[in-house]
Amino acid sequence: MAECIVLETARTILRPFQITDGADLYEFSRERRVADAAGWAPHKSVEDSQKMILSVFSAPHTFAVVEKGSGKVIGSAGFTAQSRGSFASSDEIGYALHPDWWGRGIMTEVVRELIRYGFMDRELEAIWCSHYVENPASCRVIEKCGFSYVTEETLMDHTGEHRTRFYVLLRQQWKGAGHG
Repeated sequence: MAECIVLETARTILRPFQITDGADLYEFSRERRVADAAGWAPHKSVEDSQKMILSVFSAPHTFAVVEKGSGKVIGSAGFTAQSRGSFASSDEIGYALHPDWWGRGIMTEVVRELIRYGFMDRELEAIWCSHYVENPASCRVIEKCGFSYVTEETLMDHTGEHRTRFYVLLRQQWKGAGHG
């Protein structure tokens, strides 16, 4: 599993995934509307979710989003280890959230903490984020967090082609907005 970095927001704890998170992950990863927006196939079993934990969510800088009140995993968020552009150091943020938590500002809170972590602790020069055009909620998260639109590309996933919008936030831009 990933090194034990733990981050915190007002309502969540971001910590490395554990194999025991499989049932919580399955609860929202089996939903087509979550899986399609995240670019993965809907999970068919807790075992599928456990495989995802071991293969994808065990990567460095990838976190389980845990709701503080219940201790339940309600999402995933972190860096994808994908660099874009000509920056000396950059990474891309990806995330997914249980639908019961949509529309509450949770993911905006989480992404803001990941931005802080990326710029202050990892010393990244740029942070990228993207969304499928058909996912306006993700677009709102990205815009609220201060990212600037860069380009649109067509990407493929298990469901076919998707127009995908890419955004970037530069460390200097973030610091200039009063952070760090």
